[in-house]
Amino acid sequence: MNVVAKEVSDGKFVYDTADEDVHMSIEKRLTEIIGPVGGKLHTARSRNDQTTLDSKIHMRGVIQENMIQIREMQATIIDKARAEKSVIMPGYTHLQTGQPILFSHWIMAYFWMLQRDYTRFEDLYNRMGQCPLGSAALAGTTFPIDRFYTAELLGFDEPTHNSIDSVSDRDHMVEYNSVAAMCFMHLSRLSEELVLFSSQDFKFIELSDDFCTGSSIMPQKKNPDIAEKIRGKTGRMYGNLTSILTTMKGLPLAYNTDMSEDKEAVYDSMDTLKLSLQVMTPMLRKMVVIEENTRQAAERGFSTATDMADYLVRKGLPFREAHHVVGSAVNYCIKNDKTLDALTIDEFRQFHESIDNDIYKDITLEACVSARNSYGGTAPEALEVQIEKAESIINKIELASVLDLKDNAASPECV
Repeated sequence: MNVVAKEVSDGKFVYDTADEDVHMSIEKRLTEIIGPVGGKLHTARSRNDQTTLDSKIHMRGVIQENMIQIREMQATIIDKARAEKSVIMPGYTHLQTGQPILFSHWIMAYFWMLQRDYTRFEDLYNRMGQCPLGSAALAGTTFPIDRFYTAELLGFDEPTHNSIDSVSDRDHMVEYNSVAAMCFMHLSRLSEELVLFSSQDFKFIELSDDFCTGSSIMPQKKNPDIAEKIRGKTGRMYGNLTSILTTMKGLPLAYNTDMSEDKEAVYDSMDTLKLSLQVMTPMLRKMVVIEENTRQAAERGFSTATDMADYLVRKGLPFREAHHVVGSAVNYCIKNDKTLDALTIDEFRQFHESIDNDIYKDITLEACVSARNSYGGTAPEALEVQIEKAESIINKIELASVLDLKDNAASPECV
């Protein structure tokens, strides 16, 4: 089998359509090498359990690669967060300026999205730890095989427990497409913000020319094509999930040829996710943050208004009244082209007599950011705790264990 495996890996193996499928091609080639005993290869096996086995072995290897890629992207996010810890930007809800936040806090949100993706892939990998080989066509085999030993040799935890379920199960493929689609949703959201923040109206970031193109007619344009391509591929990832779910809907037990339609949708999702993670990480690494613009946006969007309301609450006002007072102050600033911190104390007091000079220290951008020191908040101290937690998740020991998983991926003789 090692000789056949080497021919396959070297691209020298000859596939003949007359052999009907890859299993028969391998058996024929093995028989050519070792003689009639090669015909025993198919003993206690069926294409039904072999196909499921091969797809599981292959998918487990792909999942390991995906997990490593996610860790690499998470490490890049941490590096970017540490490098830009002083940068203040607006935080948005409804794409309207809400409160000032640290840029690092914004980008770390994507770390935690990816962390959930990582654990979903990890769970799927573990759920695929049952070996279907030996289930034969659907009912098991009359030969005295040791399925537990077979599972151990092929790197599985144990054999599957029901031969009918074994050959008709495509849950791992459906789940891969589901996890990959959710991961891609996160990549798409990040891509959308990269497109938005790199536009001239925001200009919070500058994407490297490596990931952009120019316009064919407008020389001033720098189009964020890679981010747009990733955002655009989300539709096909969702489509692949819907496709395989629909294929499996209502199929009677056990194997049906409908199931051969699973490969196109799943393998496309595998390739698309792998290539997208591969390009997304260096795009983030080379991204330049323009601090002057992020700060100006936070200043002009009245992002400190909530802190002014909190200031009034501490002075004894009910929050609803404080909310109304600040709304009046913001309306005044809009009409007079001012920011809240540019108002004089006399201007402030026309909205409420309890406002004093101490308001100025409470409504600076730095003060507003630093005040949100709850666990998971945007304050520098809370951010440091968050980054340290993230670093502990992807420390070298864990990354090494992931790399070990990759080393233990399917060997040629298992396929």
